[in-house]
Amino acid sequence: MSIVFRDDDQLVDPAVSCDRCAAVCCRLTVVLMPDEVQPAHLVDVDHRGLDVMRRSADGWCAALDREHMRCGIYETRPSICRKFAMGGAYCRDERKTHARNPAPLPVKPAA
Repeated sequence: MSIVFRDDDQLVDPAVSCDRCAAVCCRLTVVLMPDEVQPAHLVDVDHRGLDVMRRSADGWCAALDREHMRCGIYETRPSICRKFAMGGAYCRDERKTHARNPAPLPVKPAA
């Protein structure tokens, strides 16, 4: 498999904001690097034996703050999450995919 680079891969769309998003990046697989430590209740091991962020039954990251639709461990989030550029090419692609096939929004906790 070859990687295809696009002209817009390094561009960031300033119109994209996490405040106006359905947190679609919180449905992506997040592989933890060997030196990253997260609370055990937030970690699973995938079929390849890699540590990944656990997902709730509905497919959303277990660290998602469902009340505010943002990361509940933002200050200690995994490095791959830190590198995910808001408005970057991957972000824009995921938002387009979600717009075509919207995943149900996570259930917010009862008040």
